[in-house]
Amino acid sequence: MRTHLRARHLLLLALLFAIPAVSFAQVSVGVAIHIGPPAIPVYTQPPCPEEGLLWTPGYWAYGPAGYYWVPGVWVAPPQAGVLWTPGYWGFVGGAYGWHAGYWGPHVGFYGGINYGFGYGGVGFYGGRWEGEHFRYNTAVVVVNRTVVHNVYEDRTVIRNTTVVNRASFNGEGGVRARPTNDERVAMHEQHFQPTSTQYSHQRSASQDHGQWASENHGNPHNMAMGSVNERQNRQQQRIANGVRSGQMTPHETAHVEHQEAGIHHEVHNDRAANGGTLTPQEHHQVEHQQNHVSHEIHDDKHNDQHDERDGHH
Repeated sequence: MRTHLRARHLLLLALLFAIPAVSFAQVSVGVAIHIGPPAIPVYTQPPCPEEGLLWTPGYWAYGPAGYYWVPGVWVAPPQAGVLWTPGYWGFVGGAYGWHAGYWGPHVGFYGGINYGFGYGGVGFYGGRWEGEHFRYNTAVVVVNRTVVHNVYEDRTVIRNTTVVNRASFNGEGGVRARPTNDERVAMHEQHFQPTSTQYSHQRSASQDHGQWASENHGNPHNMAMGSVNERQNRQQQRIANGVRSGQMTPHETAHVEHQEAGIHHEVHNDRAANGGTLTPQEHHQVEHQQNHVSHEIHDDKHNDQHDERDGHH
């Protein structure tokens, strides 16, 4: 019995020490995580803004405040010919451990997690390299057709299913998947670590309270981005147009008013259908919609002063 317990402790230590103190999903060394990550949220992919960028799906990372969502984003690979293998959470020996993502010539094992947009759990079918150029499969990814022309459409890779699997970890209670032979080979190829841009992207998400699961209850206010510096670039453009923090443009104001009018109309119809009251589910839906609008107002009016300073440089 003692030998069995000792082996289990060694397994946990091996799992935890395989995660660096400052990793691509920060986990403190020696701290076992006994609560699993929230489900993968459903979101819309922003279009690829320029040729050569590859999609890296969003994921739940872990920090001092607990789990936080790192938005999916289009990023530049470290070199032509490599593909991104997303990281994933694995449940082993009663604890959740993070397996960091990496770049390589082929996509390896990522826990069988369905991240969407070409990452259905095994491999990647959102595009392929042809020499120095990447071709995008528009059957599963979105691109800006005005600037991205190297595309094709292969709908045979679309996997139709009546059950949407949003499990966010591999193991008991999540996805039960094991590496295929091809994935095992890919796992032992030459790999490249996440780029500095990817690390910066995760760091920004960790500092945004709206991304924390403890505050958003599994519904991050920013689920995906067109580029890593999208928010900073948008703020700089606002500053150049004379719109400062604490203000909204006429377009933003009209957009918010339109959303609020829609919420009021929906509440009116629900009350009329239920004799003047709302069901608990309707209350929850209204609160969710109002929180979404509040986040938009916050983002539009209270952009970081750091971003504003950068806009003047």
